[in-house]
Amino acid sequence: MTAAALTGHSAASRRPTWWWARLALSAGTLALLLRYVGTGPFLDGLRAVDGAALAAASALALLTTVCCAWRWRIVARGLGIELPLGAAVAAYYRSIFLNVTLPGGVLGDVHRGVSHGRATRDVGRGLRAVAWERSAGQAVQIVLTVAVLAVAPSPVRAAIPLVVLGLLAAAAVVALAARARATLGRELRAGLLARRAWPAVVLASALVVAGHALTFLIAARTAGVTAPVSQLLPLGLLVLLAGALPNIGGWGPREGMTAWAFAAAGLGASSGVATAVVYGVMVFVAGLPGAIVLGASWVRGREAAPDG
Repeated sequence: MTAAALTGHSAASRRPTWWWARLALSAGTLALLLRYVGTGPFLDGLRAVDGAALAAASALALLTTVCCAWRWRIVARGLGIELPLGAAVAAYYRSIFLNVTLPGGVLGDVHRGVSHGRATRDVGRGLRAVAWERSAGQAVQIVLTVAVLAVAPSPVRAAIPLVVLGLLAAAAVVALAARARATLGRELRAGLLARRAWPAVVLASALVVAGHALTFLIAARTAGVTAPVSQLLPLGLLVLLAGALPNIGGWGPREGMTAWAFAAAGLGASSGVATAVVYGVMVFVAGLPGAIVLGASWVRGREAAPDG
């Protein structure tokens, strides 16, 4: 899921062809994997999931969700809107559940921004707070991933210098845009770069990346992959980046990247697909508390609605 997709959601809704093309690409990726490796690795992954893996995923998801909610609260406060931590955690769980069950991978975050915006009577600012929060998390994730890939063996290590140049160019573009648009620059400084904000945002984001990476490592072990952690970690970080791309309930690019990365590392595409399936199931189960939050919100809305 990309923050750019979040901020451009309204525009995307006016471009249904592009929206469906992205979903078709995700579906095509899964279809190619089925043709290439067959159904065996998918079924192996489903059979490998056990209670211990699901319990670990749920515990790690609690940690990462609290960190994400904390990060969101910090950014929102910088933009001048208050957000209690408990409410932020509940809303974030609901957002995760929607992201892993609906196509696109972004609708949960849109719902989170709109709901918070309505509660604070400023939908635009609510959406921007979510967009900045997601952007900050993805920026830290990219930096950590590039740092690990620069020192650890991986299929993309040779391309890291070009990636670093691309990141520097992207940072320069953001800086120029912030200078050109007063509102953008003001929100960037207040929400992310303020002295009281950025250390906490970076810490929260790093903990989120660590939690997701550990979940991937557990998924790999559950799927029967015995490669050392030093080899699996860079592959997992690549997979997590691919998981931010437009998808179908989380599925598509993640499985394609896992199959390619494992094959390129000599671990086998089938092992990669099985690992991705285990990871997908773990993430889905870990996000189920969001269904409870969603149901409770629906019940409260029904109770608050006038009769008739």
